[in-house]
Amino acid sequence: MTSVDTGDAAGGAESAAGDAGGVGGVGTEPVARGAGTGPAAAGGGSPAGAGRREAPAPDPRGEGGQVSKLWHVTLSVSGPRAPLPEVRRGLEQLAHDHPFLLTSRYATDHAEIRYWEEARDLHDAAAVALRLWGEHRSSAQLPPWVIVGLEVIDRETYHQRIAEGYGPPPAAPVGVHPF
Repeated sequence: MTSVDTGDAAGGAESAAGDAGGVGGVGTEPVARGAGTGPAAAGGGSPAGAGRREAPAPDPRGEGGQVSKLWHVTLSVSGPRAPLPEVRRGLEQLAHDHPFLLTSRYATDHAEIRYWEEARDLHDAAAVALRLWGEHRSSAQLPPWVIVGLEVIDRETYHQRIAEGYGPPPAAPVGVHPF
C-alpha cells in the first residue's frame, strides 16, 4: 500500500458533490504527493528560488512498469450481533492501524468500510480488500463477521457516478459512525 495525502487537488465539482468516504468532510480522494504545479515547478520561478529544485514526482508505476491507479473500495461485513461499543472500538482500532480508511459505518450485526486503494489493477485492489477484515480480526479485535459485499470502482467511475447524482450515500465525516 502506498501512503497518500487526502486533499482536494482540483477543488472541482467533486468537492461540492461529496464523497462516499467523506474525506475531511469534502468530496475528494487521496492524491499522491507530486512535484507541484505553477511557475516554480515549471522552471519559471523567482530568482529567490533559483537555487532550489523540487523533488521529482514519485514513479506511479508498480511492478513491471505498470501504472498504479486509485480504486474506491466499499467492503461490507456481517455476522452475529455484537455490542455496539465493541464494534465501534474494533473499527476505530482498524482505522488507527490503517489510516487509509476513510470512514466506517456500523450496527450490531453489520458494518461498511470505505477507502481508497492504490493498485495496478482491479484484481490487486480487490485482493487487498478481501484480506483486510480477516488479517486484522485479531489485532483490532473485530467481530467474527464475514465479508458479504465488495465494490471496487476506479476513480473515473466514482466521479462519474457523483456527477450524475447516483453516487454513494452522502458524505459522512472521516471516522467511525453508526448507520
